[in-house]
Amino acid sequence: MVTSMGGKHLITLQEWTNEEIDTCLDTAYDLKLKFARKIPHASLRDETVFMMFFDESTRTRNSTEAGATQLGAHAHFLDASKMQIQHGDSAKDTAMILSSYGHAIVCRHCGWGVGNAYIREMAKYSRVPVLNLQCDLYHPMQGLADLMTIQEHFDRTKTQGLKVSIIWCYATAHKKPISVPVTQALLFPRYGMEVTLAYPEGYELPDWVIAQAEENARKNGGTIRITHNIREAFEGADVVIPKNWGSWYADSKKVPTDEKRAGNTTLTQEELERLAKNKSWKCTQELMDLTSENSIYMHALPADRVNEVEDSVIDGPHSIIYQEAENRLHTVKAVMDLTMGGRR
Repeated sequence: MVTSMGGKHLITLQEWTNEEIDTCLDTAYDLKLKFARKIPHASLRDETVFMMFFDESTRTRNSTEAGATQLGAHAHFLDASKMQIQHGDSAKDTAMILSSYGHAIVCRHCGWGVGNAYIREMAKYSRVPVLNLQCDLYHPMQGLADLMTIQEHFDRTKTQGLKVSIIWCYATAHKKPISVPVTQALLFPRYGMEVTLAYPEGYELPDWVIAQAEENARKNGGTIRITHNIREAFEGADVVIPKNWGSWYADSKKVPTDEKRAGNTTLTQEELERLAKNKSWKCTQELMDLTSENSIYMHALPADRVNEVEDSVIDGPHSIIYQEAENRLHTVKAVMDLTMGGRR
């Protein structure tokens, strides 16, 4: 167990050791029990968390804000479009000032090619922990909650050899970030899981993600493989995570990133036509029947119930989406409790 994590940033779980992640999960389990038993746990009394959002949110904002309150801290919600960022404040300006006012800065910025860089620039100048609530590349808070949920279902000591399939599915609501599948593909092999990454051609994840995932697997007894056959991904799987993500990486290889387009998640006509060719990539009951007997269906939400998944699956006996969503509260509390324990 790691006993000192005060002041540590969380930009990606790649920069946290397995021991630090395990300590975080130990803390999350403890806080979940205290929450259930109504045992006060205000370890961050009189501290302040600044919550910067460049993008919409339900679970992330409310789990963080409620979590801060339950730990005794006060969370300030900051809509980035209403801040002076619009009039010239840089990431450095924002970090220097907010970190002099309180005890942590948490930020969601999913703009492709800019989000992660912005959060890292803030971390460079902040005197307090900067915590990533999702960027264009990573969603560490979702990764922690997913890992906790899998451990709860299968036992913490039995993740070795679990067959986990991260599956692209058809959806048209908007062009979704790649940060959830990237985080899962990097994290799960570190816990000995046998990960299958399934998607139609054109929805690849960055080459460096696959290289890092393979290295994580090699060091920790896991595996990672890629398939373009959705049925193959469901066969014998213990965990299925069918979720849409956008063609950000594939598109950026064709054309240089357009700054105005970087944060725009509205689907173009070309993207809609490309999506339409892959309507068959949907989580159906027929496919779920191919999974292992004790399998689970997971989704970070919101799910496109019309296109991504059938109601019989997402509302069925294998679905643990609400337990997964609840664990967002306990894991973000654990991260805040550990990292806000000491100022830089």
